[in-house]
Amino acid sequence: MGFCQMGITRPYSFGTMSARLEEFLQNQYHGTMTWMEERQNWRSNPKELWPEVRSIIMLAMNYGPDTNPLENLAKKDKASISVYARNRDYHDLVKGRLKQMAGRLVAKAGGNVKVFVDTAPVMEKPLAHQAGLGWQGKHTNLVNRDNGSWLFLGAIFTTLELPYDEKEVDHCGSCQACLDVCPTKAFPEPYKLDARRCISYLTIEHKGIIDKELRPLMGNRIYGCDDCLAVCPWNKFAKEAQEVNLMARNDLRSPDLTFLLTLDDKTFREFFSGSPIKRIGRNKFVSNVLIAIGNSGDEKFIPMVEGCLRDEAEIVRAMAIWALKKLLQEDAFYQIKKCYVPHEKSASVLNEWME
Repeated sequence: MGFCQMGITRPYSFGTMSARLEEFLQNQYHGTMTWMEERQNWRSNPKELWPEVRSIIMLAMNYGPDTNPLENLAKKDKASISVYARNRDYHDLVKGRLKQMAGRLVAKAGGNVKVFVDTAPVMEKPLAHQAGLGWQGKHTNLVNRDNGSWLFLGAIFTTLELPYDEKEVDHCGSCQACLDVCPTKAFPEPYKLDARRCISYLTIEHKGIIDKELRPLMGNRIYGCDDCLAVCPWNKFAKEAQEVNLMARNDLRSPDLTFLLTLDDKTFREFFSGSPIKRIGRNKFVSNVLIAIGNSGDEKFIPMVEGCLRDEAEIVRAMAIWALKKLLQEDAFYQIKKCYVPHEKSASVLNEWME
C-alpha cells in the first residue's frame, strides 16, 4: 500500500496529552484555529468521536525529500515551499490507500471501520506514539528511528478487537537542534509549540495580516517551514519518498518569486491544481510572496511590487507596501506614498503606509 510503518493501539483517553492540549488552548497557542477548541473532547478521547471503536490502526507514509530543504533558504530570489506541498495533496493519496486497506480488513475479518487523514478531530501523533510508530519530539512532530520525521499519518478506526503494539519511548535525549533552528522562536519550551509564531501557521492557517515583527524572520518561506524537521539527527536514517505523487515537482523545488507574483486567481488555481497550496487562495499566497520579496533586498522586484499597490485584495496591497519599504530608499518610498495614500480607504493598508 506504500506505507512504511504500521502499529495498533487501543482507543484510550489521552490523559497527560489531554492536559497538554488543554494548556495549549488556554495559552491561545492555537491562534485563529478555532476548530481546535470546538471538538476538544473528541481529540482527547477517540471514543468520544466514535463510541464503537475498539482498535485504532496507525499508518505512516514516507515523503522524504531527495535534497536538503534548508539549502533553498539561501536563494533570496527563489521561494521556499515546504517539502510536503511540492506535489499532490497528500490527503487524497493517503486517504485512498487507507480506504483500500480498510476495505480488505472488513472483507477478511468483518467489523466496521472509519478512516482519517487530518479530516476529523483526531490526535494522530499521540496515537502513533501509542502504536509504536515513533515519539513526539521536542518540535512536537513524530520522529521514527528508521524513517526520521518525514511522515504522513493516517488512522483506521475499527470495531474489531486487535492485538495492541507497545508504545515507543522518547529518543530525543539532550538534543535541541529543532528548538535552536526555529527562526521565529515558536517553541516556548521543549515539546510545546506556539502556533502563533510558527511560519507554517502564519503562511497557511493565519487568515489576517502577519505581524510586522515576524515578517523579517520568515525569509523566503512562502508556504510552510521545514527547519525543525530538517535538522533532526534521526533524519540520517530517512529514505526518499517512493510515491511518484509525493516526489517534488521540478517547478516547485525552487520557484522564482518573480513568476509567483504574476499569478492572478485563474493562473494560481491552474498552476496549483491538485496541490494543498491551492486551498489558501491566491490572495494569501501572493501576500506571502511579497513578504519573501521584501526580505530578499533585491531592487529588481520594485516595479512588480509597485504594480501590486492597485491589487483588488487588501492583504496584497498591504504587503506590497511593506515590501517597498524594505526595498526602497526613504525618499523614493515617500514619493510613491504621496500618490497612493489619498486613494486608500482600507484601515489596515493605511496603517502599513503610515507606520
